[in-house]
Amino acid sequence: MLSMRKYLFSAGFALLVAATSASITMMTPPAFASQIKYVVNNVPITTGDIQHRAAFLRLQRKKGNAAEEMIEQTLRVAEAKRLGIRITDAQVEAAYQRFATTNKMQLKQLDGVMAQSGVGKEHFKEFIRSQMAWNQALTARHRSESGGSVSEQDAVRRMLDKGGNKPTAMEYMLQQVIFVVPAAERSATLSKRKREADAMRARFNGCNTSREFAKGLIDVTVRDLGRILAPQLPPDWADQIKATKVGGATPTRETDRGVEFIGICSSREVSDDKAAQMVFQSEGSSGKDADALSTKYVEELRKKARIVER
Repeated sequence: MLSMRKYLFSAGFALLVAATSASITMMTPPAFASQIKYVVNNVPITTGDIQHRAAFLRLQRKKGNAAEEMIEQTLRVAEAKRLGIRITDAQVEAAYQRFATTNKMQLKQLDGVMAQSGVGKEHFKEFIRSQMAWNQALTARHRSESGGSVSEQDAVRRMLDKGGNKPTAMEYMLQQVIFVVPAAERSATLSKRKREADAMRARFNGCNTSREFAKGLIDVTVRDLGRILAPQLPPDWADQIKATKVGGATPTRETDRGVEFIGICSSREVSDDKAAQMVFQSEGSSGKDADALSTKYVEELRKKARIVER
């Protein structure tokens, strides 16, 4: 898998946000005008959008052209949508919460930083959404250009040719538990389902008993996910799975299907051709490769786009 730039930022940016949190209490949030400045393939970009992005660049102490960044973000979001990539509100909210938690901030503190700096929490959340979607689009593009997966034998040969030993990887047996929430009932029942999922997760003591627990519950699906190596773990779940002991379960999360958690049935370290293949593919491409691919991809999108300045 191509190594993608994380949408949640560097430690330096995190410290800057924390420092800003302590120093903005007396500031008045800037008021931005909002007139259409650009239309990108029929999607408007307002002067307000650009001013929020300029504030975001200042918060990160980054140089950049706010208008160009908003044009590129619009192109990326449209391309991800064309590919069928959908990042749910629940995923974005979870990422926003994780950012606050990681930086030892309450959500209200983070909201305050974003408001007082002129970024705005909604602008930040849409940036998170766009980065998550773009990472998936880049991964799909990389796989397409590389002609699919490297064979297990070829991966092992390449590593051994470089003088390395055959790599190891953690292998997990996982179980997915979904408390289904139909879209039409989401606003009315999501909170209740979250409480039910949390209660089951608290009683979870291994994959052998989860189906018994689920029998008395309505619209609960239990799926055995089979053998999954660490490099194959879904990015949204990987950190939580790795931090959970065997026989335990990850914290519950709201998804587009409802409320879910992952049970860790077993784990072990393996060293075989499949592990070598996964490790090679996950480590074989650098961040520079990802940046180059992203730049090339966006340039192609710009050439085909209709961008009108008002």
